[in-house]
Amino acid sequence: MNMMKTLIATGVLATITSSAFAATEITWWHSMTGALGERVNALADDFNKTQGDYKIVPVYKGTYDESMSAAIAAYRAGNAPSILQVFEVGTATMIYAKGAVKPVYEVMQQAGEKFDQNAYVPAVAGYYSTPKGMMSFPFNSSTTIMFYNKDMFAKAGLDPEKPPVTWQEFVGMAAKIKASGASCAYTTTWQSWVHLESFSTWHNVELATKNNGFGGLDARLKMNSPLHVRHIENLSNWAKQGYFTYAGRKDEANAKFNAGECAIITGSSSAYADIRKNAKFKFGVATLPYYNDVQGAPQNTVIGGASLWVMNGKKGEEYKGVAKFFSYLSKPEVAAKWHQDTGYLPVTKAAYELTKSSGFYERNPGTDVAVKQMIVKTTEKSRGLRLGNYAQVRTVFDEELENVWTGKKTPKEALDSAVKRGDELLARFEKANKGNQ
Repeated sequence: MNMMKTLIATGVLATITSSAFAATEITWWHSMTGALGERVNALADDFNKTQGDYKIVPVYKGTYDESMSAAIAAYRAGNAPSILQVFEVGTATMIYAKGAVKPVYEVMQQAGEKFDQNAYVPAVAGYYSTPKGMMSFPFNSSTTIMFYNKDMFAKAGLDPEKPPVTWQEFVGMAAKIKASGASCAYTTTWQSWVHLESFSTWHNVELATKNNGFGGLDARLKMNSPLHVRHIENLSNWAKQGYFTYAGRKDEANAKFNAGECAIITGSSSAYADIRKNAKFKFGVATLPYYNDVQGAPQNTVIGGASLWVMNGKKGEEYKGVAKFFSYLSKPEVAAKWHQDTGYLPVTKAAYELTKSSGFYERNPGTDVAVKQMIVKTTEKSRGLRLGNYAQVRTVFDEELENVWTGKKTPKEALDSAVKRGDELLARFEKANKGNQ
């Protein structure tokens, strides 16, 4: 009988002990597919193996738009994830989602984790920060750069080691490339991101008032300035001359470049791995061209990609786990490996220095171009964008730019219309969020 009591007591104790030491699960909703999805799972597994108190559970929830919508619905229903990956154009929406998010600086401070915002790449951290601190954790950040086909350059009689640095240089090179028989001298992915958003920060001019929205919800668009009109006019003329080929709003142009059809492409730095895997030609990586007669240019390009937001309403133990996970992601060796494996920017200066000292950039020429464009001190005009309803605003930009390429509107008419339509969306967001500032 005593033995039975002992067994029962031991069993109860074992159950209690097992329950007491069960790892706290932390759900992470993300939008990464393919190889990137595998890397996300590997990051979670690697972190989980470093300790036994917390278990990060990554869950693919569809595209950025789908995941964000699902998270809002889940928050209202009281079952939101602990961590949500949100694309950069959703930043203002998340910041003004009153009560829905818990700022990263708060999460880290309350958990007692060492957290120095100055350790992060300025142009990246600044995008996701308010004067109080970092609101979300920069995770997969990319920026706009240029890739070019060295074989096509050589065929056109151009030096394959000297891509165009300025838009002024570009014109003569594009003419030679076309004359050599190429059907496509230049194309671009993500036209609004490259030719309006990054174009603005690269030239240290505002896309919108109030320092691109960082100064308040009453910001309004101003990308119909003489400089912006000049650039879109140039692109329009280059299209008519056969120097510029429009291929679509997103990354459709990558297929044309990878197939060897186009000599030059501008787009995301994260396309590097895909180009390296698929291109059957020698290619180079270079900075985005700029106009050398614009004072303050080049400055820094704007970021793309996404960051990790912490949802409100969770238990303190979950937040401790989130903080530990973010500290893990910030480790130089972890952040450096993510950068090297994916082509995304290193989020910390230490990760960049570690990658540099390891010889990675020497072994993989061009992989440091994006970093060099971003690892500079930003200005109030180049820090990034903080505009509400921005996914819809960007759609307006795309529609109006397409009106230029099809000849339906002049560049000035299209940009004026984009400002008018975009401002209506910004005003609507301001009205809906006026009490959340």
